Amino acid sequence: MEFHWFLPTYGDGRNIVGTDRAGRTEEEGLYARVRESDPYYLAQLARAAEQAGFSGVLLPTGFGSEDTFVITAGVAQQTRTLEYIVAFRAGLTLPAITAQMTGTLQRATRGRVRLNITTGGSPADQRAYGDFLDHDERYRRTDDFLTVLDLLWRGEPFGHEGSHFRNTVESPVDYGPRPPVYFAGSSDIAKDIAARHADVYLMYGEPPPVIRTRVEEMRERAAAYGRTLRFGVFMHVVTRETEREAYAEAARHLDTMTDEAVAATQRTLKAMDSVGQARVRDLHGGRHGAVEDLLVHPNVWAGIGLVRGGGGTALLGSHAQVAERIEEYADAGLDTLILNGYPALEEAYRVGELVLPRVGGAARRAVPAHAAS
Repeated sequence: MEFHWFLPTYGDGRNIVGTDRAGRTEEEGLYARVRESDPYYLAQLARAAEQAGFSGVLLPTGFGSEDTFVITAGVAQQTRTLEYIVAFRAGLTLPAITAQMTGTLQRATRGRVRLNITTGGSPADQRAYGDFLDHDERYRRTDDFLTVLDLLWRGEPFGHEGSHFRNTVESPVDYGPRPPVYFAGSSDIAKDIAARHADVYLMYGEPPPVIRTRVEEMRERAAAYGRTLRFGVFMHVVTRETEREAYAEAARHLDTMTDEAVAATQRTLKAMDSVGQARVRDLHGGRHGAVEDLLVHPNVWAGIGLVRGGGGTALLGSHAQVAERIEEYADAGLDTLILNGYPALEEAYRVGELVLPRVGGAARRAVPAHAAS
């Protein structure tokens, strides 16, 4: 299993609620500076992840985040082996521009760039970008986008007339080798695109039995196209030496989640047309109770999803318990785990030094290909 960490391109802090990319978090109606998502802090965090034993980092995208390509270009120069999973919205740039940007980053980082293709699950976010397509049409555009990217990466002349993009390439450019493509989506159209285009299919952290079922389904879908997939999950981590200490930290997070903050977040999330986000909402049901009330599986906690979009579950427990749960996810079919904690810097060391060495068996870490060479 490969383990990746998270670079919060929208700001970081000790609390989950309200942190933005200027490093501000709302506490008792006031904004207090915490940690900005500037390149200096993100470079420090990337070095920490590398030193702590992670294979790579994910850079999330969104209207309120820093640009992932620009951040990667600067931060990657401060690390040696760390891989960068660069998230971006398909179709907001032309496929050829994306191939050019990715090829430049690959050469600058000596091949350490991976692409996380996102389609966008928030209509409000998409409208802020100037994109007014509905859910299925956005995915049809993503399909067309990935088709053109694959043609560009082949380095051969081609003509393409798709539903959203038309390209005529008579003199191909060498954009370098095709980077691994990470892709998420829970709707039928998204799963079909993943089966045909993705290398790694990403999911939110639902309980291991649910993940097992989804892995089996996606293996069948990919096999129908003569392909195979790898599988990954994005989750948060709340871990301490003992279960009691971990629960106390989770309770501290809950204490920062006011009823108003939970209600506001849930209104925003309900307006999204993301099927995956709806599945995460179903896990917690908007409940704002005790830590134990939000457990959806042993050591799998849905509390973070009360105030955060995207992946809203966390591995919760002692270091040994979290390692055991990781092994259960590996047994369910995962080979990629993307983790995050609050604050990301300190928790990268905690998880890398105190949890990952306890992981063994089916989930034993593989040495990244570039490091093995």
